[in-house]
Amino acid sequence: MVFDKILKKKDAVDTEYLVGLDIGTEYIKALIARVHNDEIDIVGVGRSQQNLGDMYQGAIADISGVVANCEAALSEAEDKSGVQAKRVVIGIAGELVKGVTNTIRYRRPQPDKPLDVAEMEFIIEKVQERAQGKAQAQIALETGSEDVEVKLVNSALVSIHIDGYKVSNPIGFQGRDVAVQIYTAFAPMVHIGALEKVADELALDLIAVAAEPFAVSRSVLGTDANSSFTAILADVGGGTTDIAVVNDGGVEGTKMFGIGGRSFTKMIASDLELSHKDAEKLKLNADYEYIKPSVKKKLEEAIDKTLEVWIAGVELALSEFDSVDHLPNRILLCGGGASLKKLVTALSERPWYKDLPFTKRPTVQHIKPTDVIGITDLTGDITDHTFITAMGLLRVGHDTMVGSQDGRSLMEKVNRLLKI
Repeated sequence: MVFDKILKKKDAVDTEYLVGLDIGTEYIKALIARVHNDEIDIVGVGRSQQNLGDMYQGAIADISGVVANCEAALSEAEDKSGVQAKRVVIGIAGELVKGVTNTIRYRRPQPDKPLDVAEMEFIIEKVQERAQGKAQAQIALETGSEDVEVKLVNSALVSIHIDGYKVSNPIGFQGRDVAVQIYTAFAPMVHIGALEKVADELALDLIAVAAEPFAVSRSVLGTDANSSFTAILADVGGGTTDIAVVNDGGVEGTKMFGIGGRSFTKMIASDLELSHKDAEKLKLNADYEYIKPSVKKKLEEAIDKTLEVWIAGVELALSEFDSVDHLPNRILLCGGGASLKKLVTALSERPWYKDLPFTKRPTVQHIKPTDVIGITDLTGDITDHTFITAMGLLRVGHDTMVGSQDGRSLMEKVNRLLKI
């Protein structure tokens, strides 16, 4: 039987299967999906808990430990699906992952000449060069090292205007003034190198690395190039909180800060003199009615102390979106840390938003798996908001696979970039 299972897996190895690997501070989540045209069907789900020293604020701290946990999550997904995938998309998080939207205004020397692919490539490269310089300078400032090397991990069109007129695809248009807004995410090479090593150890072909808030945005945007989707997306993980602002289907920018679910656990462990394991268990059962009143009081005080700092982190992150006139009045949450009921209540009821450019109090809710566009869970195992990032990674992988198919012309590749 075991031999038959191995043969079955070997026969099923196919480039039409894709792994989305969300390497979180607390858990690794692995999804195996069957990709056919624009359909993405999840056929395998796996999860494995991380050890305390494996990650630090969303970044890998122990490669061998993370590889072992990835193997466990992948094995579970493979056992459920009966297949192995060779291609993988891995998420990247941490405070040193910088996602910004830059605008470049380009005055064309020949306004009567229709825009072509070569000219658009030139403009896009200029935007990315400018963004990379800004990201490198910011990371150098935060690390104290001017020699830090950064790499582009994601790029997405926000908007294009020609002579003040908004267009979805500029190819063929005439005009003098072109304004292009492009979202770009950069990360230090040391972090990307660690992910490449993990993929290599797992014998997987790493086809894309995605900033995790960008992956979350891709999960809810799908393939609609004309989407009017508008919201603030917040992925509350174990080590970081990742925020993306999406306006009319375009990613305005992403921010990350190093407070997540593990910060709450550490405060509970410290204040109640518990082990990390017992503190985590108590946090997950904070609403259990049979907790002793004395313990309940200390537990709520510990959560509230961390919550004050976390709310301040959200407020600070959103205040840095100074290029937007108004922030979206809807906040959508995902990630394991967002399971904490007091966190959702605080966002919904406290007046933290009043000094920010909201037009009214924002509504707060979780992203449901059914909210994810164009991805179907055939396993029935994805029932809540904790797998949304991994589902978004599958979307990024699909975009990458479609955009890199052999035989695609340069025109098609540029059009694909502009649609994504």
